[in-house]
Amino acid sequence: MIILGLKKLGYAILTLLGVVTVIFFMFSVLPGDPAQMMLGQNQSQEQINQVKQKYGFDQPVSTQYLYYLNDLSPLSFHSTRESHYTFLDSGKYNAFKLFEIGNTITVLKTPYLRESFQQNGRSVGSIIAETLPNTAILAVSAIAIALAIGILLGIFSAIYQDTFVDKSIQILSTLGMSVPSFFSAILFAWFFAFVLKDITGLNMTGNLYELDDFGEKRELILKNLILPAVVLGIRPLAVVSQLMRNALLEQLQEDYIRTARAKGLSEFNIIYKHAVKNALNPVITAISGWFASMLAGAVFVEYIFGWNGLGKEIVNALETLDLPVIMGAVLIIALMFILINIFVDIIYAWLDPRIRYST
Repeated sequence: MIILGLKKLGYAILTLLGVVTVIFFMFSVLPGDPAQMMLGQNQSQEQINQVKQKYGFDQPVSTQYLYYLNDLSPLSFHSTRESHYTFLDSGKYNAFKLFEIGNTITVLKTPYLRESFQQNGRSVGSIIAETLPNTAILAVSAIAIALAIGILLGIFSAIYQDTFVDKSIQILSTLGMSVPSFFSAILFAWFFAFVLKDITGLNMTGNLYELDDFGEKRELILKNLILPAVVLGIRPLAVVSQLMRNALLEQLQEDYIRTARAKGLSEFNIIYKHAVKNALNPVITAISGWFASMLAGAVFVEYIFGWNGLGKEIVNALETLDLPVIMGAVLIIALMFILINIFVDIIYAWLDPRIRYST
Protein backbone atom coordinates (compact mmCIF):
# COMPACT_ATOMS: atom_id res chain seq x y z
CA MET A 1 0.00 0.00 0.00
CA ILE A 2 2.84 2.40 0.83
CA ILE A 3 4.62 1.61 -2.44
CA LEU A 4 1.38 2.23 -4.36
CA GLY A 5 0.95 5.57 -2.60
CA LEU A 6 4.51 6.63 -3.43
CA LYS A 7 4.05 5.66 -7.08
CA LYS A 8 0.83 7.64 -7.30
CA LEU A 9 2.53 10.61 -5.64
CA GLY A 10 5.38 10.47 -8.16
CA TYR A 11 2.94 10.37 -11.07
CA ALA A 12 1.02 13.24 -9.51
CA ILE A 13 4.12 15.43 -9.24
CA LEU A 14 5.04 14.76 -12.89
CA THR A 15 1.47 15.45 -14.01
CA LEU A 16 1.30 18.69 -12.04
CA LEU A 17 4.67 19.76 -13.47
CA GLY A 18 3.30 19.17 -16.96
CA VAL A 19 0.20 21.23 -16.16
CA VAL A 20 2.31 24.07 -14.75
CA THR A 21 4.52 24.04 -17.86
CA VAL A 22 1.61 24.09 -20.29
CA ILE A 23 -0.20 26.85 -18.40
CA PHE A 24 2.87 29.05 -18.09
CA PHE A 25 3.94 28.90 -21.74
CA MET A 26 0.35 29.14 -23.00
CA PHE A 27 -0.16 32.44 -21.18
CA SER A 28 3.37 33.65 -21.91
CA VAL A 29 2.67 33.83 -25.65
CA LEU A 30 -0.38 36.06 -25.18
CA PRO A 31 -0.02 39.57 -26.58
CA GLY A 32 0.38 42.43 -24.16
CA ASP A 33 2.81 43.56 -21.48
CA PRO A 34 2.09 42.03 -18.03
CA ALA A 35 3.54 45.10 -16.32
CA GLN A 36 1.24 47.34 -18.36
CA MET A 37 -1.72 45.17 -17.41
CA MET A 38 -0.89 45.56 -13.73
CA LEU A 39 -0.42 49.33 -13.79
CA GLY A 40 -2.95 50.37 -16.42
CA GLN A 41 -2.49 52.73 -19.34
CA ASN A 42 -1.64 55.95 -17.50
CA GLN A 43 1.67 54.99 -15.94
CA SER A 44 5.17 56.19 -16.73
CA GLN A 45 7.78 54.01 -18.36
CA GLU A 46 9.86 54.19 -15.19
CA GLN A 47 7.05 52.63 -13.14
CA ILE A 48 6.56 49.93 -15.75
CA ASN A 49 10.28 49.13 -15.67
CA GLN A 50 10.20 48.86 -11.87
CA VAL A 51 7.35 46.35 -12.02
CA LYS A 52 9.15 44.34 -14.71
CA GLN A 53 12.26 44.16 -12.56
CA LYS A 54 10.31 43.28 -9.42
CA TYR A 55 8.44 40.36 -11.00
CA GLY A 56 11.14 39.27 -13.45
CA PHE A 57 9.20 40.28 -16.57
CA ASP A 58 12.41 41.75 -18.02
CA GLN A 59 14.04 38.30 -18.06
CA PRO A 60 13.95 35.73 -20.89
CA VAL A 61 10.92 33.41 -20.92
CA SER A 62 13.03 30.45 -19.80
CA THR A 63 14.23 32.40 -16.76
CA GLN A 64 10.69 33.53 -15.98
CA TYR A 65 9.63 29.88 -16.11
CA LEU A 66 12.26 28.93 -13.54
CA TYR A 67 11.12 31.85 -11.38
CA TYR A 68 7.54 30.59 -11.62
CA LEU A 69 8.53 27.04 -10.64
CA ASN A 70 10.52 28.44 -7.75
CA ASP A 71 7.50 30.47 -6.60
CA LEU A 72 5.24 27.43 -6.68
CA SER A 73 7.67 25.02 -5.06
CA PRO A 74 7.45 24.63 -1.24
CA LEU A 75 11.24 24.29 -1.18
CA SER A 76 12.69 27.28 -3.04
CA PHE A 77 15.91 29.17 -3.49
CA HIS A 78 16.28 32.94 -3.42
CA SER A 79 19.08 35.40 -3.99
CA THR A 80 19.55 38.14 -1.43
CA ARG A 81 20.29 40.54 -4.29
CA GLU A 82 17.15 39.92 -6.38
CA SER A 83 14.25 42.29 -5.82
CA HIS A 84 12.01 39.72 -7.51
CA TYR A 85 11.77 37.94 -4.17
CA THR A 86 11.08 40.85 -1.85
CA PHE A 87 7.78 39.18 -0.92
CA LEU A 88 9.78 36.97 1.45
CA ASP A 89 10.47 39.98 3.63
CA SER A 90 6.94 41.38 3.49
CA GLY A 91 5.58 39.12 6.21
CA LYS A 92 2.47 38.28 4.12
CA TYR A 93 3.64 34.78 3.28
CA ASN A 94 4.62 31.88 5.49
CA ALA A 95 8.32 31.28 4.82
CA PHE A 96 10.83 29.51 7.03
CA LYS A 97 14.50 30.08 6.33
CA LEU A 98 16.41 26.78 6.28
CA PHE A 99 19.98 27.85 5.53
CA GLU A 100 22.02 30.37 3.58
CA ILE A 101 25.01 29.66 1.35
CA GLY A 102 26.70 32.74 -0.06
CA ASN A 103 24.01 34.94 -1.61
CA THR A 104 21.48 32.09 -1.88
CA ILE A 105 18.81 31.48 0.74
CA THR A 106 16.94 28.17 0.89
CA VAL A 107 13.45 28.50 2.37
CA LEU A 108 10.46 26.31 3.12
CA LYS A 109 7.27 28.21 2.27
CA THR A 110 3.70 27.98 1.16
CA PRO A 111 3.35 27.98 -2.65
CA TYR A 112 3.33 31.55 -3.94
CA LEU A 113 0.74 32.09 -6.70
CA ARG A 114 1.80 35.73 -7.11
CA GLU A 115 -0.47 38.77 -7.05
CA SER A 116 -3.52 39.86 -8.99
CA PHE A 117 -2.98 42.36 -11.79
CA GLN A 118 -6.36 44.02 -11.23
CA GLN A 119 -7.25 43.72 -7.53
CA ASN A 120 -4.75 46.21 -6.11
CA GLY A 121 -1.94 43.70 -5.71
CA ARG A 122 -4.05 41.26 -3.71
CA SER A 123 -2.47 37.81 -3.47
CA VAL A 124 -3.94 35.11 -5.73
CA GLY A 125 -3.78 32.67 -2.83
CA SER A 126 -6.15 34.80 -0.74
CA ILE A 127 -8.55 35.19 -3.68
CA ILE A 128 -8.69 31.42 -4.21
CA ALA A 129 -8.97 30.76 -0.46
CA GLU A 130 -12.01 33.06 -0.36
CA THR A 131 -13.85 31.60 -3.36
CA LEU A 132 -12.89 27.91 -3.39
CA PRO A 133 -14.97 26.96 -0.29
CA ASN A 134 -18.09 28.34 -1.98
CA THR A 135 -17.40 26.22 -5.06
CA ALA A 136 -16.76 23.18 -2.85
CA ILE A 137 -20.10 23.70 -1.05
CA LEU A 138 -21.85 23.97 -4.40
CA ALA A 139 -20.13 20.83 -5.74
CA VAL A 140 -20.90 18.76 -2.62
CA SER A 141 -24.55 19.85 -2.73
CA ALA A 142 -24.81 18.97 -6.42
CA ILE A 143 -23.25 15.54 -5.83
CA ALA A 144 -25.62 14.89 -2.91
CA ILE A 145 -28.62 15.72 -5.10
CA ALA A 146 -27.28 13.55 -7.92
CA LEU A 147 -26.73 10.57 -5.61
CA ALA A 148 -30.03 10.80 -3.75
CA ILE A 149 -32.27 11.23 -6.78
CA GLY A 150 -30.14 9.32 -9.30
CA ILE A 151 -29.95 6.15 -7.22
CA LEU A 152 -33.72 6.16 -6.62
CA LEU A 153 -34.46 6.70 -10.31
CA GLY A 154 -32.03 3.93 -11.25
CA ILE A 155 -33.68 1.51 -8.82
CA PHE A 156 -37.18 2.28 -10.10
CA SER A 157 -35.97 2.04 -13.69
CA ALA A 158 -34.50 -1.41 -13.06
CA ILE A 159 -37.51 -2.69 -11.11
CA TYR A 160 -39.95 -1.56 -13.81
CA GLN A 161 -37.71 -2.55 -16.74
CA ASP A 162 -39.17 -1.92 -20.22
CA THR A 163 -42.27 -0.24 -18.80
CA PHE A 164 -43.47 3.33 -19.23
CA VAL A 165 -41.67 4.30 -16.00
CA ASP A 166 -38.37 2.87 -17.24
CA LYS A 167 -38.62 4.49 -20.66
CA SER A 168 -39.55 7.86 -19.16
CA ILE A 169 -36.55 7.79 -16.82
CA GLN A 170 -34.28 6.79 -19.72
CA ILE A 171 -35.52 9.70 -21.83
CA LEU A 172 -35.02 12.16 -18.96
CA SER A 173 -31.52 10.77 -18.29
CA THR A 174 -30.51 11.12 -21.93
CA LEU A 175 -31.86 14.66 -21.99
CA GLY A 176 -30.01 15.52 -18.78
CA MET A 177 -26.69 14.31 -20.17
CA SER A 178 -27.09 16.12 -23.50
CA VAL A 179 -28.26 19.58 -22.38
CA PRO A 180 -25.33 21.98 -21.65
CA SER A 181 -25.09 23.30 -18.11
CA PHE A 182 -25.21 26.97 -19.15
CA PHE A 183 -28.48 26.41 -21.02
CA SER A 184 -29.99 24.58 -18.05
CA ALA A 185 -28.86 27.39 -15.76
CA ILE A 186 -30.54 30.06 -17.89
CA LEU A 187 -33.72 28.00 -18.23
CA PHE A 188 -33.99 27.20 -14.52
CA ALA A 189 -33.20 30.78 -13.48
CA TRP A 190 -35.87 32.16 -15.82
CA PHE A 191 -38.57 29.62 -14.98
CA PHE A 192 -38.16 29.04 -11.23
CA ALA A 193 -36.80 32.44 -10.16
CA PHE A 194 -38.72 34.71 -12.54
CA VAL A 195 -41.89 33.05 -13.82
CA LEU A 196 -42.60 31.16 -10.58
CA LYS A 197 -40.90 33.53 -8.19
CA ASP A 198 -44.09 34.20 -6.21
CA ILE A 199 -44.45 30.47 -5.59
CA THR A 200 -40.81 29.38 -5.13
CA GLY A 201 -39.44 32.55 -3.54
CA LEU A 202 -36.08 31.86 -5.22
CA ASN A 203 -33.68 34.51 -6.53
CA MET A 204 -32.10 34.53 -9.96
CA THR A 205 -28.74 35.47 -8.47
CA GLY A 206 -27.26 35.40 -5.00
CA ASN A 207 -24.56 34.02 -2.71
CA LEU A 208 -24.58 31.73 0.28
CA TYR A 209 -23.90 34.67 2.60
CA GLU A 210 -25.27 38.16 1.99
CA LEU A 211 -25.28 41.40 3.96
CA ASP A 212 -28.46 42.46 5.66
CA ASP A 213 -30.38 45.63 4.71
CA PHE A 214 -28.11 47.71 6.95
CA GLY A 215 -24.90 46.28 5.47
CA GLU A 216 -23.64 45.27 8.89
CA LYS A 217 -24.34 41.56 9.37
CA ARG A 218 -23.82 38.57 7.08
CA GLU A 219 -26.84 36.31 6.79
CA LEU A 220 -26.95 32.69 5.60
CA ILE A 221 -29.28 32.44 2.57
CA LEU A 222 -29.61 28.72 1.86
CA LYS A 223 -32.27 29.19 -0.81
CA ASN A 224 -29.64 30.76 -3.09
CA LEU A 225 -27.90 27.38 -3.15
CA ILE A 226 -30.90 25.45 -4.49
CA LEU A 227 -30.96 26.41 -8.17
CA PRO A 228 -27.18 26.32 -8.89
CA ALA A 229 -26.83 23.01 -7.01
CA VAL A 230 -29.74 21.43 -8.91
CA VAL A 231 -28.46 22.66 -12.28
CA LEU A 232 -24.92 21.51 -11.56
CA GLY A 233 -26.21 18.12 -10.41
CA ILE A 234 -28.35 17.38 -13.48
CA ARG A 235 -25.64 15.72 -15.57
CA PRO A 236 -24.15 13.53 -12.81
CA LEU A 237 -27.71 12.67 -11.76
CA ALA A 238 -28.41 11.37 -15.26
CA VAL A 239 -25.18 9.35 -15.25
CA VAL A 240 -25.88 7.90 -11.79
CA SER A 241 -29.40 6.80 -12.75
CA GLN A 242 -28.12 5.04 -15.88
CA LEU A 243 -25.27 3.34 -14.03
CA MET A 244 -27.52 2.29 -11.15
CA ARG A 245 -30.10 0.81 -13.51
CA ASN A 246 -27.58 -1.21 -15.50
CA ALA A 247 -25.66 -2.38 -12.43
CA LEU A 248 -28.83 -3.40 -10.61
CA LEU A 249 -30.15 -5.33 -13.61
CA GLU A 250 -26.82 -7.15 -13.79
CA GLN A 251 -26.91 -7.99 -10.07
CA LEU A 252 -30.46 -9.33 -10.33
CA GLN A 253 -29.18 -11.98 -12.75
CA GLU A 254 -26.53 -13.27 -10.33
CA ASP A 255 -26.71 -16.68 -8.67
CA TYR A 256 -26.95 -15.31 -5.14
CA ILE A 257 -30.16 -13.49 -6.08
CA ARG A 258 -31.71 -16.71 -7.37
CA THR A 259 -30.62 -18.44 -4.18
CA ALA A 260 -32.22 -15.72 -2.07
CA ARG A 261 -35.46 -16.06 -4.00
CA ALA A 262 -35.37 -19.85 -3.60
CA LYS A 263 -35.10 -19.35 0.18
CA GLY A 264 -38.32 -17.40 0.14
CA LEU A 265 -36.97 -13.90 0.85
CA SER A 266 -39.26 -11.07 -0.12
CA GLU A 267 -38.49 -9.09 -3.26
CA PHE A 268 -38.01 -5.96 -1.16
CA ASN A 269 -35.28 -7.57 0.95
CA ILE A 270 -33.60 -9.10 -2.09
CA ILE A 271 -33.37 -5.79 -3.92
CA TYR A 272 -32.72 -3.29 -1.16
CA LYS A 273 -30.59 -5.41 1.20
CA HIS A 274 -28.55 -7.40 -1.31
CA ALA A 275 -28.66 -6.26 -4.95
CA VAL A 276 -28.56 -2.49 -4.36
CA LYS A 277 -25.52 -2.71 -2.08
CA ASN A 278 -23.46 -4.54 -4.70
CA ALA A 279 -24.75 -2.36 -7.53
CA LEU A 280 -23.41 0.79 -5.86
CA ASN A 281 -19.75 0.04 -6.72
CA PRO A 282 -19.80 1.49 -10.28
CA VAL A 283 -21.84 4.45 -9.02
CA ILE A 284 -19.23 5.33 -6.40
CA THR A 285 -16.52 4.93 -9.05
CA ALA A 286 -18.22 7.40 -11.38
CA ILE A 287 -19.22 9.95 -8.73
CA SER A 288 -15.64 10.28 -7.43
CA GLY A 289 -14.55 11.51 -10.85
CA TRP A 290 -17.57 13.75 -11.20
CA PHE A 291 -16.75 15.58 -7.99
CA ALA A 292 -13.45 16.78 -9.44
CA SER A 293 -15.23 17.76 -12.65
CA MET A 294 -17.66 19.88 -10.65
CA LEU A 295 -14.89 22.29 -9.71
CA ALA A 296 -14.22 23.01 -13.37
CA GLY A 297 -17.80 22.63 -14.61
CA ALA A 298 -19.18 25.17 -12.16
CA VAL A 299 -17.74 28.10 -14.13
CA PHE A 300 -20.83 28.94 -16.21
CA VAL A 301 -23.30 27.94 -13.50
CA GLU A 302 -21.65 30.22 -10.95
CA TYR A 303 -21.45 33.10 -13.38
CA ILE A 304 -25.10 32.88 -14.43
CA PHE A 305 -26.40 32.59 -10.86
CA GLY A 306 -23.93 35.16 -9.50
CA TRP A 307 -22.48 32.60 -7.10
CA ASN A 308 -19.26 33.94 -5.59
CA GLY A 309 -17.10 30.90 -6.32
CA LEU A 310 -13.90 30.02 -8.11
CA GLY A 311 -15.69 29.61 -11.45
CA LYS A 312 -17.10 33.12 -11.35
CA GLU A 313 -13.67 34.44 -10.35
CA ILE A 314 -12.13 32.75 -13.40
CA VAL A 315 -14.66 34.40 -15.73
CA ASN A 316 -14.01 37.81 -14.18
CA ALA A 317 -10.26 37.28 -14.51
CA LEU A 318 -10.64 36.32 -18.17
CA GLU A 319 -12.61 39.50 -18.85
CA THR A 320 -9.88 41.68 -17.28
CA LEU A 321 -6.89 39.56 -18.44
CA ASP A 322 -5.87 38.99 -14.82
CA LEU A 323 -3.36 36.30 -15.76
CA PRO A 324 -2.07 35.33 -12.28
CA VAL A 325 -5.62 34.65 -11.06
CA ILE A 326 -6.42 32.56 -14.15
CA MET A 327 -3.19 30.57 -13.88
CA GLY A 328 -3.57 30.04 -10.14
CA ALA A 329 -7.19 28.92 -10.42
CA VAL A 330 -6.43 26.45 -13.21
CA LEU A 331 -3.54 25.03 -11.19
CA ILE A 332 -5.75 24.56 -8.14
CA ILE A 333 -8.40 22.78 -10.20
CA ALA A 334 -5.74 20.52 -11.75
CA LEU A 335 -4.37 19.79 -8.28
CA MET A 336 -7.85 18.85 -7.05
CA PHE A 337 -8.26 16.44 -9.97
CA ILE A 338 -4.92 14.80 -9.18
CA LEU A 339 -5.50 14.51 -5.43
CA ILE A 340 -9.00 13.06 -5.83
CA ASN A 341 -7.76 10.50 -8.35
CA ILE A 342 -4.94 9.45 -6.01
CA PHE A 343 -7.36 9.16 -3.09
CA VAL A 344 -9.80 7.05 -5.12
CA ASP A 345 -7.03 4.73 -6.40
CA ILE A 346 -5.74 4.15 -2.87
CA ILE A 347 -9.26 3.45 -1.58
CA TYR A 348 -9.81 0.95 -4.40
CA ALA A 349 -6.55 -0.81 -3.59
CA TRP A 350 -7.53 -0.95 0.07
CA LEU A 351 -10.96 -2.35 -0.70
CA ASP A 352 -9.85 -4.79 -3.41
CA PRO A 353 -6.48 -6.52 -2.77
CA ARG A 354 -6.39 -7.70 -6.40
CA ILE A 355 -5.76 -4.12 -7.54
CA ARG A 356 -2.99 -3.74 -4.97
CA TYR A 357 -1.18 -6.90 -6.03
CA SER A 358 -1.54 -6.27 -9.77
CA THR A 359 -0.12 -2.76 -9.28
